[in-house]
Amino acid sequence: MLDIETVEDPAAAAALMDPLRARILSELTEPRSAATLAQLVGLPRQKVNYHLRALEERGLARVAEERKWGGITERRLVATAASYVVSPDALGPVASDPDRTADRLSAGYLIALAARAVREVGRLVRRARAEKKHLATLSLDTEVNFATPADRSAFTQELGEAITNLVARYHDPLASDGRVHRLVVLAHPIEEKP
Repeated sequence: MLDIETVEDPAAAAALMDPLRARILSELTEPRSAATLAQLVGLPRQKVNYHLRALEERGLARVAEERKWGGITERRLVATAASYVVSPDALGPVASDPDRTADRLSAGYLIALAARAVREVGRLVRRARAEKKHLATLSLDTEVNFATPADRSAFTQELGEAITNLVARYHDPLASDGRVHRLVVLAHPIEEKP
């Protein structure tokens, strides 16, 4: 089972959005049969089996094992990943795109950048997995509590200068064996906990 899977297929994304199918999928952290799942979610086995087949057809669940019981074969399925994120590719032409956002300081632009990262990294991970390779990435995540708006502004200025200096030092547009990387820095307020 993968830690996380990026879903590009619109039908698979729709299956994830269905509350019942999402509930069934959440119970598939270990191999389970339709009969076992029926007890967990409180539905008839036939109805659960219908939803399991839909999840399997869309690549969200897979057969972990089959057991023979007399003349009956029991299929036990498991989720393909512990969690899922829907790629903007699943939305087709209405997907977010940072190039369509004029205000580079808006929340919409930040969301579009994050969505592009999901799209691009999801594709790269899938390709690396198919080629049995490791995808080198870098992720930084921290919190900073600004005492004043002036502090936030000063921080933004200094961070921009630091990144500009680092990029100028390490970017080599003439490196024939180099590989271009995308660097995105996002900052947003953290939602207050109730």
